Amino acid sequence: MKKIGSLLITGLLALTLSACGSSNEKTPSATDGTGASNEVVTYTIGTDATFPPFEYQQDGKYVGIDIDIINAIGELEGFKVDLKPMNFKGIIPAISAKQLDAAIAGISITDERKQVVNLSDTYFEAGLSLVVRSDNDTITKPEDLKGKVIAIKKGTAGSKKAEELAKEYNITLNYFDDSPAMFQEVVNKNADATIEDYPVISYKLAVDPNANLKIVGERLTGDLYGIAVSKDNEELLQKINDGIKKLKESGKYDEIINKYIGTSAK
Repeated sequence: MKKIGSLLITGLLALTLSACGSSNEKTPSATDGTGASNEVVTYTIGTDATFPPFEYQQDGKYVGIDIDIINAIGELEGFKVDLKPMNFKGIIPAISAKQLDAAIAGISITDERKQVVNLSDTYFEAGLSLVVRSDNDTITKPEDLKGKVIAIKKGTAGSKKAEELAKEYNITLNYFDDSPAMFQEVVNKNADATIEDYPVISYKLAVDPNANLKIVGERLTGDLYGIAVSKDNEELLQKINDGIKKLKESGKYDEIINKYIGTSAK
């Protein structure tokens, strides 16, 4: 009995030691021959999926200029993209809270944003346009907005411009979370006008002949789009800037833009 117990204890000890050894065993990672790991990093990238032609859903997939650009940069710079759609107003706070590594969503480069996130080199020159119902002939310039109602998307360059105009011309502002809701407010005559990025409204009018909207006057501003990156991730910022440069030099950038809006809105 004592002998059997001794054998059992010995067997259990062997199993325990074996188990301890396997739990500490590490699976070797691929290397490039220099000892450095070739493991591909995945970054969580925020976007606004209601902002065509830059990002939107088609046949259950996210597509658009921004989606193609960030994926192309990832391929060039050796990282994977985990896309996280959200309301535009939440994107910069999410980066600050480290819920996102970066974001691409038609983000205008401003000094205010530079205080909380890093912004990449410019990847698109946009600008803001004044938009009214197609049958509205009374508003052709900002001065005509005196005492009117403007529908505007929260947290955008358009909202900032609208707030400036509101002070000057006693304008009432109604805020919305996305562009489609903002446009519909104008179509329904609940607002007299809206302000939207030129390539976005230009694209909408091109693909939707029944939009019942039109652009009036000259562009209000000349905005530049950049990719927002966490202040803590200089490495990712460098990869993105390098990727933007390579895309433009290779001709891939023009290919992406032309795929969605042609050369006129670049």
